[in-house]
Amino acid sequence: MTVSPLPRDGDVLTGRDRKGRTLRLAHHAETSRVVLSVWQDATCVATVRLAPEDVAELIAGLARTLVPPAEVEEQQDQAG
Repeated sequence: MTVSPLPRDGDVLTGRDRKGRTLRLAHHAETSRVVLSVWQDATCVATVRLAPEDVAELIAGLARTLVPPAEVEEQQDQAG
């Protein structure tokens, strides 16, 4: 797939590991999907379509990658 307009309802994140790499986030109301697509310059190289209920799981997974497991356990011990 090649050049497509930037998402109207979404965002674009620039990758830091490779020049020209972006992640496009788009909401498609007509299909009730959130689409994540990886772009290299003007070429789409991968796409994932998520149902709205999967987005919360994605966000939680991303958040878990930011906190080392030992810190999570310590926080749970302190809370409980």
